[in-house]
Amino acid sequence: MPPIVSIVGKSNAGKTTLLERLVPELKARGYRIGTIKHVHDFEIDHEGKDSWRHKQAGAHTVAISSPKKVALVKDVETEETLNSLATKYFQDVDIVLAEGYKQEDKPKIEVFRSQVHETPLCKGDEHLVALVTDAGLELGVPRFELDDIKGLAGFVEQRFLVKSSRVIR
Repeated sequence: MPPIVSIVGKSNAGKTTLLERLVPELKARGYRIGTIKHVHDFEIDHEGKDSWRHKQAGAHTVAISSPKKVALVKDVETEETLNSLATKYFQDVDIVLAEGYKQEDKPKIEVFRSQVHETPLCKGDEHLVALVTDAGLELGVPRFELDDIKGLAGFVEQRFLVKSSRVIR
């Protein structure tokens, strides 16, 4: 199973923006990146499309497949854990970066912007491994400026990644 690191923070802290910048930096370094976004509910398909109609008709699992992509919509009894998702669907990546999952016991990188929130989310969290912030906070973990994507990528690479035969050269 690939290593899993959760990018966490309060609402509007910039988690998605950070991932949009971190993923291409790690990819440029030769790694295959998987991401998992935690949400409370979602619809992947659009009303009226054939696969949506399959699901509406009562299909338990629907796959949408093309020559370049596959998507799967499956009913579950309980929410999947990060470990379960990584084991089932992410065996071909070097690392999984999860957005959210602040309650799981995975290494966490918190995004904290002082203009948006008063206090960080993970203060005192034993799973916090780094802080990305515009504030001069010291939480006992490495701290990166919001725009220091290369520095953060270097930290992730050194702490969680080992070059493998899948690395693009």
